[in-house]
Amino acid sequence: MALKTSAPRKGVAGRANGADGLDTIPLRYGDDPYVWACWLYYEDGMTQGEIAEAMGVSRATVNSYLAEAREKGIVNISIEPARLASLTIAQELKRHFGLADCLVVPNDDDTRPLIGRLGAAGAQALSKMIKSGDTLAVAWGRTILSVGEHLQTGPLQDVTVVQATGGTTASFAYTPELTAAAVARAISARCVNITAPAIVGSAQMHDMLLAEPLIREQFETLARANRVVFGIASLRPNSTIHTSGFFETVPLQHYLAKGAAGVLAGRFIDERGRPVAGPLDDRTIGISLDMLRDIPTRIAIAGGFDKVPALLAALRGGYVNVLVTDAATGAGILRADGVTSLDGKLSQRQRSVPVANSYRTHVKKFLNNPNDVVEEMLDGLIAAHRPYIETVGTSRRALVARNGPRPGKVGLVIGGGTGHEPCFVGYVGKGLADAVALGNIFSSPPPDPIVKCAVAASGGAGVLFVYGNYAGDVMNFEMAAELAEEQGIPIRTVLTTDDIASSPVEDKEGRRGVAGNFFVFKIAGAACDRGLTLDECEAITRKANDRTYTVGVALESCSMPQTRRHNFEIGPDDMELGMGIHGEPGVSRERLRTADEIVDAIMDNIFKEMKAEAGDKVAVLVNSFGATPLMELYILYRRVEQRLAAKNIEIEANWVGHYCTSLDMVGASISILHLDRQLTELLYHPCRTAILTIEGHETNGAARG
Repeated sequence: MALKTSAPRKGVAGRANGADGLDTIPLRYGDDPYVWACWLYYEDGMTQGEIAEAMGVSRATVNSYLAEAREKGIVNISIEPARLASLTIAQELKRHFGLADCLVVPNDDDTRPLIGRLGAAGAQALSKMIKSGDTLAVAWGRTILSVGEHLQTGPLQDVTVVQATGGTTASFAYTPELTAAAVARAISARCVNITAPAIVGSAQMHDMLLAEPLIREQFETLARANRVVFGIASLRPNSTIHTSGFFETVPLQHYLAKGAAGVLAGRFIDERGRPVAGPLDDRTIGISLDMLRDIPTRIAIAGGFDKVPALLAALRGGYVNVLVTDAATGAGILRADGVTSLDGKLSQRQRSVPVANSYRTHVKKFLNNPNDVVEEMLDGLIAAHRPYIETVGTSRRALVARNGPRPGKVGLVIGGGTGHEPCFVGYVGKGLADAVALGNIFSSPPPDPIVKCAVAASGGAGVLFVYGNYAGDVMNFEMAAELAEEQGIPIRTVLTTDDIASSPVEDKEGRRGVAGNFFVFKIAGAACDRGLTLDECEAITRKANDRTYTVGVALESCSMPQTRRHNFEIGPDDMELGMGIHGEPGVSRERLRTADEIVDAIMDNIFKEMKAEAGDKVAVLVNSFGATPLMELYILYRRVEQRLAAKNIEIEANWVGHYCTSLDMVGASISILHLDRQLTELLYHPCRTAILTIEGHETNGAARG
């Protein structure tokens, strides 16, 4: 990105101060004074005298930094784009949320796990801030344990590390005890453990334990903490909250139903950062939200696009004043909070100004009353597809295949929000799904229609639920599963997680389910139709999901019927990489490329994870998000075929068209199913639905949709 010299902005960057007012290099520049000086000179347009004052060095030193930076290749007319972007995002996060400091890890090529990169960055931040005599409260989690594993400091004296929560007897490596011990060991600090469980059985036990002199003394140490380091957990099914075992006895649906967006040290907060009341309030032994907010230096370390809502909630609630995250997550936080200036700063281009009287602010749609759009759509859909589907009773949100369920067969129930047509409802019929539950636009169906679908699909051999990995869907389908099992229907569940862009490889279980649903539904439906047992159907469906890889790209966002406005703006020369299907921004915004370059970027990411060898076979789906025409989809497919052929990977079957949309989004996704013999047979198993008909085993994409 070309360096520019803007007008000097006096006073913007006075002497750099840490969170407690001590002179230090601001976190966003890491340990590198050369990058700091170059940024202030080239990007902020400051004079060398102003830079000297800001950095606390002489003008001659600044001059030397700038000269040596050019000699060392740090400045070669441009700053390396990924680092430039991370600096810009860090600066904007600090400004927008009033942070004391912020460190953003550049986007990586995924060769290094994100938790390790965040741990190293968090260790760097903590090493700059921890001082002799400090008391550091340490929360638990995988990322904070990684901080302890990377942490190195100079000689310190009289530092105390105290657990921020009670302990656990769980066997995982990132318990509160082990995490606090790792940090204390790294800085040779005294470690104070909270010798009580993090969660106790009753409020009375909670009060009794806190009255014990030893535990009271430990909490007095916690109350003296002047710094705290903690992670932030989302409520995704794979999050620490679900996998740690801490909350096994507590119905997390209670918190989800009350709008919980994230968890800080075992405390639940909503999207505005407000505490969410629940059954754990009087049973949790550990730092309270009020205690946390009163600590002067509050270092949050978390990343991953799925944590954007939780991180934003923590920032809005004022629980964080030093943030360590990654570039994709940082950009997602800013966009989610309505920051519109970021993309212009990242691209270093002036935003185009609409010409008066030529700029249309609304998208044209075929509508009556926008509030009736889902019901009217379902009226037309049911009428159009009567040979395949019918309502369960009077509910149009629960539809069953006319020729699907039968005695002795495992039933398959799928579902999700509307706005993705033909996805979900188009895959109900003989040989595929037996029933579908539908919600509002981009919203999960409620538990009641899901239960009705389970009953309608049940043939006495159990029912398999298959749906996308989204918090609302998980909550409602889990509630429905409990209700169905109370009626004597065994339930198994498989979450689709094919969106490889939404979480790093070490967090595969946290990924979203997107257009790859098509392949997973097809395999699941075939397994059920062949009369396999419930356990066998579940295992085969999991295998199909594990071998399905999807990446999406958007050129324009979608527009909701109620607003008829784009959900967010994508610049005329930009694109969103890693799109979901719910109208949200992608994982990263990049400069628009040619069709072949876009496919290459997608296939490169898929090849990193799909361990296919020469001679292997795959199925390919090139899917429109709604507004991208077949002409462009075929251009994309052409390049997909070329990339696979170059590796001698055979395309056994293909589908190109509208299969999982996001209303009227301009964009496309590419899904690859890595086949084996069993999956190939099931892929060709006959089915007949409104959208997909397969007569039997054919080759080279002859299956027709």
